[in-house]
Amino acid sequence: MAIVVRLDVMLAQRKVRSKDLAEAVGITESNISLLRSGRVRAMRFSTLDAICKHLSCQPGDILEYVPDDDVETRNSDGI
Repeated sequence: MAIVVRLDVMLAQRKVRSKDLAEAVGITESNISLLRSGRVRAMRFSTLDAICKHLSCQPGDILEYVPDDDVETRNSDGI
């Protein structure tokens, strides 16, 4: 997947535990774990907003676009 979730990095930088973030945002610790591991296909903007407010960060601090190798290969071949 081309979107990489860097929530674990922000939690470490802010010294915030997953449990505390889950309580502040109003989602389960299991969902925080799924977000941290990048095993989610979607995230509500309201959840992203609450996470950014609690961690005092921007969405780009949590989400990063990284092109897939497959996409880069196709583009370099002119396909």
